[in-house]
Amino acid sequence: MPKAIVIGAGVIGASIALELARSGYDVLVLDKGAGVGTGSTSASSAVVRFNYSTFDSVALAWEAFHCWKNWREHLGIDLPAYTQLHDVGVIMLDVPVMSIEGTQAHFRAAGIPFERWSSTDLEANATYLDSGSYWPPKSINDEAFYREATSKLGAIYTPNGGYIDDPKLAAENLAAAAATLGVVFRFKSEVTKFDIADGHINGLWVNGEYEEADVVINACGPWSAKVNELAGVGDDFTISLRPMRQEVHQVDTPRGLLPGPIIGDVDLGTYMRPTSNGSLLVGGTEPECDPLEWVEDVDLVNMNRTAERFEAQVTRAARRLPALQIPHAPMGIVGVYDVAADWTPIYDRTSIAGFYVAVGTSGNQFKNAPAVGQLMAFLISHIEAGHNHDEDPLIFIGEHTKNEINLGAFSRKRPYNSLNTHSVMG
Repeated sequence: MPKAIVIGAGVIGASIALELARSGYDVLVLDKGAGVGTGSTSASSAVVRFNYSTFDSVALAWEAFHCWKNWREHLGIDLPAYTQLHDVGVIMLDVPVMSIEGTQAHFRAAGIPFERWSSTDLEANATYLDSGSYWPPKSINDEAFYREATSKLGAIYTPNGGYIDDPKLAAENLAAAAATLGVVFRFKSEVTKFDIADGHINGLWVNGEYEEADVVINACGPWSAKVNELAGVGDDFTISLRPMRQEVHQVDTPRGLLPGPIIGDVDLGTYMRPTSNGSLLVGGTEPECDPLEWVEDVDLVNMNRTAERFEAQVTRAARRLPALQIPHAPMGIVGVYDVAADWTPIYDRTSIAGFYVAVGTSGNQFKNAPAVGQLMAFLISHIEAGHNHDEDPLIFIGEHTKNEINLGAFSRKRPYNSLNTHSVMG
């Protein structure tokens, strides 16, 4: 039985481990944290949406949605507790950097139900929203932020989509399913060196101990660039990776303000989603008026919420939701994204045979985790059998949707995706 080592026990790593075990691998998962999903996964907003700038990303999200929708069947085991998909729909407000025509074309091609809403439709269907257009996003310290809108927004609405209520539990569910197939998880385990000879990986050292491996998969989120550097890979990547600090804030008043759909509001620079207890989560979409918090050392990041970020994001949310009452003290979570330069992940091999990456995933790939495990197992099995993916990109066919997903779209050597929004929206 071939041996695989997955570095990273977040939702992506746990999904890959499960699918590799199902493919016949003996799998060991290593994580420097104390448990499954304790890193970026636990800080995820866990939004499930389908709008991306490329068809393959759209199709992947639609396939993963069906995995979440059939979560117990996807796991294949009985558990005392399961995470849950809240299928409340998504309202994506119009914005110049997201092609309305392109999005609709991708949705039609993928088979995703949607409605195109005018501003009148938006006001009728989401009476709690201000439909004004405020583009581009502005600092809340800029007096222009408070000017009245002179035009109104429409939207693209999908009746499907929503959020996963417990992202950490989602990773734990995947890990539990993997464990029933013999996958071993080792925590507080840091990789210090790789054993590479004649262009092939043979194993690695973790906490001073040597582990042999036929394949190694880097799925360690914001630490992924450092692990690539340690392995000596990345010189042939056309897309760079860099960690970024992010905050997501929680507002409790009034309860149930956002009763249904997720709101994607790039016009003001935010996204919003309800929680199962009636609170509101508010995150940012990297508007140009806000400084990006790039990180040099992930282990030294300030994991405390800041008043500045809280006020910026929640004040923008209150502009869109006039009934929102802004608390005096910030509530929420801090996480670190693993950001690819064009906000599209890399799911690929590397220049070292047997060394694979599932990186650049944080911020917009949690939703895709169940399908990412499947496509990575598919990719690894074919490349290990001799397929030249660089010259002849593999086509992954979704089990649920039957959509054909060109894995070349996630290649380490792909052209920069110039259609992306330069934000977490991808």
